[in-house]
Amino acid sequence: MSRISLDAGGVTLSALLAEPPGPPRATVLAVHGGGMNAHYFDGRAHPTLSLLTLGAELGYTVLAVDRPGYGASAAALPEGLTLDGQADALRSALDDFAARRPLGAGLFVLAHSYGGKVALTAAARGLHPALLGLDISGCGHRYAAKPASTGTATGFGGGRGLNWGPLGLYPPDTFRLAATAVADVPVCEGAEAARWEERFPAVAAGVRVPVRLTFAEHEGWWRHDPEAISELTGLLAAPRLLVDRQPGAGHNISLGWAARAYHLRAFGFLEECLQPHAAASASAARRPEPYPA
Repeated sequence: MSRISLDAGGVTLSALLAEPPGPPRATVLAVHGGGMNAHYFDGRAHPTLSLLTLGAELGYTVLAVDRPGYGASAAALPEGLTLDGQADALRSALDDFAARRPLGAGLFVLAHSYGGKVALTAAARGLHPALLGLDISGCGHRYAAKPASTGTATGFGGGRGLNWGPLGLYPPDTFRLAATAVADVPVCEGAEAARWEERFPAVAAGVRVPVRLTFAEHEGWWRHDPEAISELTGLLAAPRLLVDRQPGAGHNISLGWAARAYHLRAFGFLEECLQPHAAASASAARRPEPYPA
């Protein structure tokens, strides 16, 4: 794993990069939530937790970006960017990355919490022509917590119970080792979060790729009851939409014991998104074999 810099339209974004030994089958863009940074996807409390390590082992490039206002761009963007601004910055950063490294069969976005809002917004705004699908955890469209609390970091600050759930869901030393993943929340994100419910329908109508949404068993930020899920799925224009539950998990799924199970399910969804592309390539390469007599 290495740390790289990306040009996001004149702003430098930092990122963690894990690559397979050979050419990548596809590229996974990992987008962290509020109050965290790219290290959220490289959990150090147990060897099985890291999304970056697992993805590279499965043949994928995994690019975990510090969103605008985090990491290397924190000084240049102390208040952060709007959702639209972040979406455009990610598109520019991906263009810079793709100019230097192969993406494989396409781009797949795995996003958490506030990063899910960014991912949906970016997809609706045309993030990349080779976008395969979105896998989002910890992000819905109706808040279960009071709107005044929606700007709280997902780190160690206020809203700790909502962010983490029961502490037994996490390996020993999680909170000590995860200190490197925690960051201040840019002011702009609190204001944007408060407007998400009214903004969601227009964003959802523009998402035209497969989407999988995961809600942790102990998710407290978002409503995920049958009524809320029915409304959410009715708004998304995705050609394929799955809603999953992750047992034994709190909001910060990728730092808990359930991380590997969740990540494997996400990569399974990526495999399904790749199937039509693989079939089309095979069909173009050769004639189908006849059925046996």
